[in-house]
Amino acid sequence: METRAAVLAVIVRDSASVSALNSLLHQYEDCIIGRMGIPCRQRGIRIISVALDASADQISALSGKIGRLPGVTAKTVYAPEDKT
Repeated sequence: METRAAVLAVIVRDSASVSALNSLLHQYEDCIIGRMGIPCRQRGIRIISVALDASADQISALSGKIGRLPGVTAKTVYAPEDKT
């Protein structure tokens, strides 16, 4: 299976969704290279970046599931494909 490197940017506005978000990330732990979370207290949000190495289908599925959580936004940026 061909994999891609990507970064999933997540913004959490509803703290009630944090448990479900962590559960989803746990389900995809084999695809996750690393993650960093930063609370932005003055805006009342949490900003999370998740570095991934997975198939495009896995990345898309995770991003879609996270983006459907209430009060959560997710966007993905893919690294350019190797053209060798």
